[in-house]
Amino acid sequence: MKAVFFLGSKVDMDHTDKLVGGLSEWGIESDVHVASAHKVPLKVVNLVEGYNKEDDIVMIGIAGRSNALSGVLAANSYHPVFACPPFQDKADMMVNLNSSLMMPSDTPVMTVIDPNNLVWSVVKIFALKDAALRDKVVSRMAAIKDSFN
Repeated sequence: MKAVFFLGSKVDMDHTDKLVGGLSEWGIESDVHVASAHKVPLKVVNLVEGYNKEDDIVMIGIAGRSNALSGVLAANSYHPVFACPPFQDKADMMVNLNSSLMMPSDTPVMTVIDPNNLVWSVVKIFALKDAALRDKVVSRMAAIKDSFN
């Protein structure tokens, strides 16, 4: 099980570090690459082609403004692709959100704004095939529900 992060810029590293840390708490390994779809598209495609030879991968695009990165990942990867765009304020969030949601046909990108929800989504995907991880998810969900009693 591995989450593979593609960042459009090194500026997005703080955002990514939070996600990598969250996944690490669940025992999920991560790879991180800085590779802009606009500036080095061949690098992105070559990396994706390498990961296409592996199983149990989820790819995550971390890019703001014009999020071509997540679209390039989805168009070339056999694995599920998420976008989790970083943003500085509400205006920046709207630009990044629209850019991440507006993908061409046959380019499925699941956009998740909240970093914690992205971690949960990746964990639940991997829990489909990993019984021990699924048990941890069930336990964690029960604890969350119990906290409301």
